[in-house]
Order: sequence, then C-alpha cells, then structure tokens
Amino acid sequence: MQTLITGQQLNLGDNYREYAEKALDNTVSKYFEEAVSADVRVAKEGSLVRAEITVHPQSGALIRASGVSSDAYAAFDEAAGKIARQLRKYKNKLVDRKNQVVEVAHMAVIESSDTEEQAGDAPVIIAEMQTNIPVCTVSAAVMQMDLEGLPALLFKNVANGSLNMVYRRSDNNIGWVNPTDK
Repeated sequence: MQTLITGQQLNLGDNYREYAEKALDNTVSKYFEEAVSADVRVAKEGSLVRAEITVHPQSGALIRASGVSSDAYAAFDEAAGKIARQLRKYKNKLVDRKNQVVEVAHMAVIESSDTEEQAGDAPVIIAEMQTNIPVCTVSAAVMQMDLEGLPALLFKNVANGSLNMVYRRSDNNIGWVNPTDK
C-alpha cells in the first residue's frame, strides 16, 4: 500500500513515519489484502495534535477518520482505531453492495445572464462534476456517508425508487429527506 505521511507545523521524525506506516498496514491488511493508498496528515492545533487518516481500500472507496490528542502518537492511534471500525463495517457490507445498481448524474454550471441581478456578496455557482448516485437502502446510505466522511449523501432509495438524501444534523443526528409528490 502506498502511504503518504505529512506533518503541518510539525516535524515528523522517521520513527513516527515508520510507526504510522506499519500500524496502518497492519490495520488495513486485517480486512483487505491490498489497499490502493492511504494518507496521514498530522497538524498542530494550539496545544493539541490532530491526525487525519484517509484510506482507499478499493478503487472508488474512501474511508476517513481523525483523532485529537496532546501527543501525535495518541492522536494517530485514535484515528487508526476509528479507521479499523469503519473498515470492518465496510467489509461486512461489501457482499450486500455487490448487487447494487449505480446511476450517474451530471451536474453542470448554471450561468446567470447579464440581465439577472447579483445579490450583494452572494457566491457564484461554479461547479461541474459527474458523480455516481448509489441505489441503496437508507441505512446503507448512512453507512456510506459515514465511511466517506460526507456531510450529506444523495441516493436512489431501493424501497420506492425515488431520490432521497441523508445528512448529518448540527446535533450530530442523521436527517433523511424523502420527497413526496403532492
């Protein structure tokens, strides 16, 4: 597995890099024979250290976790523990996900005409990307949102075939948007 370890406002020594790489290899190899890549970013935040780990166990999959502590090793261990739990969940759900259908949506830039008034400091929409919309259950969508560390996920609901959205609320609970025709 290709692992990139970087420090921001910290000088990470060779011992830390070896420790992190070996621990991450051991954690990932418990659940997958070979991962595509992993990134570890360690940053100083005041008196604390934040370690963020991103693992690509398969092509297209993305799992993220972070840990915060006063020690860089403890922050990494906390994040690695979260990664291990998420990899276990992901591995257990892979069998269910093999039979899923994926639809593709294309999002494009909406350009305003010169006659439209721009409101003060309103941001301009400048996004164009193609993304996969998974066809899954609500619980599978929540799991995928958590694994990828996303704030929200749009998906096609297996139960009724309509587009739904799950999102993380400010109180850390999950919200579910299930539109109805009226």
